Amino acid sequence: MAGTTMTGMTITGMTPTGMSRRLLLAGTTAAPFAGWVRLAGAATPKDTAVFAKQIDDIISLDPHESYELSGGEICANVYDRVLRYEAEDHSKLTGGVAESWTVSPDGKTLAFKIRPNLKFHSGAPVTAEDVEFSLQRVVLIAKTPAFLLTQLGWTKATVKDLVKASGDTVTAKITEDFAPSLVLNLMSSIVASVVEKKVALAHETNGDMGNGWLKTNSAASGAFRLVAWKANESVSLEANPEFRLGAPSLKRVVVRHVPEPASQRLLLEKADADFARDLTPDQIKPLAGNPDIKVESFKAANTFYMGLNLGYEPLANPKVRQAMKMLVDYDGMVKSFLAGRFFVQQSFLPIGFFGAIAYAPFTLDVAKAKALLAEAGYADGFPVKMAAPNVSPWTEISQSVQQTMGQAGIKVSIEPMELKAVIGQYRARNHQIAMLSWGPDYFDPHTNADSFVHNDDNSDNPKIKPIAWRNKWLIPDITKEMLAAARELDTEKRAEEYAALQKKVTDDGPYIFMFQNNIQVARRATATGYNPGITGDQSFFRTIRKS
Repeated sequence: MAGTTMTGMTITGMTPTGMSRRLLLAGTTAAPFAGWVRLAGAATPKDTAVFAKQIDDIISLDPHESYELSGGEICANVYDRVLRYEAEDHSKLTGGVAESWTVSPDGKTLAFKIRPNLKFHSGAPVTAEDVEFSLQRVVLIAKTPAFLLTQLGWTKATVKDLVKASGDTVTAKITEDFAPSLVLNLMSSIVASVVEKKVALAHETNGDMGNGWLKTNSAASGAFRLVAWKANESVSLEANPEFRLGAPSLKRVVVRHVPEPASQRLLLEKADADFARDLTPDQIKPLAGNPDIKVESFKAANTFYMGLNLGYEPLANPKVRQAMKMLVDYDGMVKSFLAGRFFVQQSFLPIGFFGAIAYAPFTLDVAKAKALLAEAGYADGFPVKMAAPNVSPWTEISQSVQQTMGQAGIKVSIEPMELKAVIGQYRARNHQIAMLSWGPDYFDPHTNADSFVHNDDNSDNPKIKPIAWRNKWLIPDITKEMLAAARELDTEKRAEEYAALQKKVTDDGPYIFMFQNNIQVARRATATGYNPGITGDQSFFRTIRKS
């Protein structure tokens, strides 16, 4: 999800292609539970996990429409998918609704055998027909995340011919040249969630395939049932005892909308919440002496970087870009005001992704940077404008960069503004330097490579406008290498191609890659087992336990 920032862990922005990234339990089961959620000062029950988190980004809980971080996290726990990365091993692709799968030698046909004896929350069996319907539905309702599957060559006109169920197997044919590993990773993304066909169509309105109803209800088979979503208030879930991996450890999970970090901390300290997800460093620091609270850090997948517009003459010079990459105090920032929240990673791929390499060739070296600037004809430096979000940690990062670049004569004028204004300037290619972050759309290296490398058309109005285009970086040979990596059938060779590509883009590209982020979670000592993955759709509630 493009052009991201961190305010807590809310992600907003555009996709690589230029786009923005339930069974209702009735009667006695739902009412007392919902009533408890509204009680002030009530300690959390031992069979319930309560999260304090900012969740006002939820727009829809239809898994084929949801494209916001909080909504994706809820869908990940309510719906099962064709394939999964499970909580027990975030690095291993395994079967979800599919028991097994095969790929044809040319990589164009994939067959998924559906597990027997799976049930939806309604009690109905999960069938190959439901999987067929679900994959087709993503394309047919054409909501924001549909591009994840349409890139396979699936269109409204062809998807019913290309995705078909027969017996206990679903066959999916792709018309584009993509590596099987990429396609399989797409089958593990939120859009590959399996929806119960009969329930969705029973609530269809004006041909929407149940989209209006599924925004606030569910037709799922995941580890939890959706009890209720109250916008800007809470999401309530109840454990599914029939889940294929066994019943979750706790009976219920409540995610409360608490936008203020100070309020999250207070709820945690009073034991009115088990987890606080958006605490800032100044809220976390005082918790160090509290034996009842633990703070843990988990790797996340956002890439924090500066985009350099090559349309601004000094930045078009490769030696100038090399010098600027040596004028950032990466280590100094992560050891001071970014401690615990970030670590140095100078690559477009975050650690934890297939093909990612730990790469940090640049350190602060003012003397060497000055020499390069002199060779480039800028011995006295030059002025440059930098658009940066006007919130922490961007404010502190931009001030640090301004100070270190100034040591070599580069006079950085910081233009603080709201995130949407930075993104707007960036998309229009009106920036000189833009400071932003980027979050992946799915768990495959192509999602980021396609954005930071791909540029087929450097004109002002191309069909697609990836990050490389925004910075006026047109290197046809590197684009060809990126596309070749996406098509490579040999997994080991594909990883090698991404390793080489990362080094080229970091060393020569119009980006100053700085950091990868950590998720910091504060929890009650009695609540254990929550281990979020590096992407939001790998956040599992079923492993949480309380003592």
